[in-house]
Amino acid sequence: MTLEFSSQIIFVGALLALLSIFASVVSRKLGAPILLVFLVLGMLAGEDGPGGIHFNDIGLAFVLGNLALAIILLDGGLGTRREAFRVSLKPALSLATVGVIGTAAITGLAVHWILGLPWPESFLVGAIVGSTDAAAVFGLLGSAGIHLKERTRATLEVESGTNDPMAIFLTVILVQLLSQGGALDLSALVTFFIQQMGLGMVMGLAGGFCFRWLLLRLELPNSLYPLAVLTAGLSVFGLTSLINGSGFLAVYVFGVIIGNSSLPFNKDIHRFHDGIAWLSQIGMFLMLGLLITPSHMTPVIAPAIAIALVLIFIARPLSVALSLLPFHFPVREQLFISWCGLRGAVPIILALYPSLAGLETTELVFELVFVVVLVSLILQGWSIASVARSLRILVPEQNNDPAHFQVVLPSEQGKTLHLYQVISGCKANGMAINRLPAGEGTQTIGIIRDGVFQSAAQKATLEPEDHVMILASEPISAIGALFAPLETLESQQQAQTSFFGEFVISPEATLGDLAEIYGVRVAAQDRQETIGHYLSRHFHNRPVVGDRLSMGHLRFVVRKLDGGGISAVGLKLSPPPDQP
Repeated sequence: MTLEFSSQIIFVGALLALLSIFASVVSRKLGAPILLVFLVLGMLAGEDGPGGIHFNDIGLAFVLGNLALAIILLDGGLGTRREAFRVSLKPALSLATVGVIGTAAITGLAVHWILGLPWPESFLVGAIVGSTDAAAVFGLLGSAGIHLKERTRATLEVESGTNDPMAIFLTVILVQLLSQGGALDLSALVTFFIQQMGLGMVMGLAGGFCFRWLLLRLELPNSLYPLAVLTAGLSVFGLTSLINGSGFLAVYVFGVIIGNSSLPFNKDIHRFHDGIAWLSQIGMFLMLGLLITPSHMTPVIAPAIAIALVLIFIARPLSVALSLLPFHFPVREQLFISWCGLRGAVPIILALYPSLAGLETTELVFELVFVVVLVSLILQGWSIASVARSLRILVPEQNNDPAHFQVVLPSEQGKTLHLYQVISGCKANGMAINRLPAGEGTQTIGIIRDGVFQSAAQKATLEPEDHVMILASEPISAIGALFAPLETLESQQQAQTSFFGEFVISPEATLGDLAEIYGVRVAAQDRQETIGHYLSRHFHNRPVVGDRLSMGHLRFVVRKLDGGGISAVGLKLSPPPDQP
């Protein structure tokens, strides 16, 4: 490779990535799924597009695709809060196993019926598109700027982070079946599956806890903490894969452990991985766009679209309904989870398995899967926000804490130093520093004014451009709200009042008391039950903020949770039926 050729590769790659970043601004304004933009740019740069780049190195694409997916899953794990597993772990795991198998089976039937392929090839296509894609789900939910109910969002995130092992397992089985002429050892398959899932979970947990212990005792340059997390996560991914475990599951679990730990420079770690995950998505979808030759796909477009429609409107909804049946999910949330069964890079990379195994139907399978992914990104990805609004599963943003500088102190006590800027249009402006509210474990250290530190003991009055230093062991969004612009707070307050209702009532209020005050009918045996217990029972003891229940002309909305229990209930009133 000459210096000129290597320079051309660097220039073209960097230029495509830069165009993808600029295109993301346009896609956000148009509401287009950003991953679709990356994929289309790759196709335009390919041999059938203006770019004319000829790329068909399947082996290199497979390696780079797996690397990018590992980075994306690591970032997804880092962003998954521990609280998400309270309501989502069991249903997400059901979707990641039963849901993937059901989707693969129904889609395989459709492939056989539409194309007339033999059963093994048909189910191979079904298995390849059977799992949702972490890159698509994490990326589109984040870029859509919507706030879903915790139960829905957490289930989607955990499902997309854990369902790859099942899809890979089914794909490997069917590839082996086709390459070995139908000879498979059932006991060996069961052992392989348990080994994949078990080792993936054990290695992820062990790697996460060991690395957290090590990181808390090492003193590294600030810039190396994010890199240490990245390289450790990829090491866990690689080692787990080498011993025939699921590296994807391991790196996701590793990310969850690290992301829920109080580590030095936690904010920098999350910011770095968010950026590197976006770079991985850009590179992966550009590369996958380069792999495809649109002019060769004409014969498969119509049947592939038909298969995609079966997947989206029949296979995924039926599988979701079956998987979530024991967990009593509200119908609206089931419909949205069905619609969020986004297909992305994972199916395209799994479609490379037949090629690596030397199967004859490689090109057909790859082209079918590519079109299915394209339809999924266009149809589902373009409409996520509007579908969420129409199904009424959005909740208003309740985080009043403005963007500010934070440093997690390297200690066992989990203290974080917050630095807020005072602006002219905030409640803190003109307030004495010693009047700032301080909860348990919170301490106001002082202010920085004109580059000079003043301690809190000086009792200064806060002015615009001051920077207030607060040390806390818990999230302090209530204090942070004092530094947010007033118009932002007012807008959020209006949205919350419209959603949660005009009144806040105690969860200890009994149904009998509410019936007497508001004139609604309550069965005699229920009058002593509290509204908090009534709501929890209705939602099978797994309520989330935004859950709502009507009683006559009253609508009760779960407004706040504390330790999994309801701590505040919103009340919305509408005129009784006999009033105008």
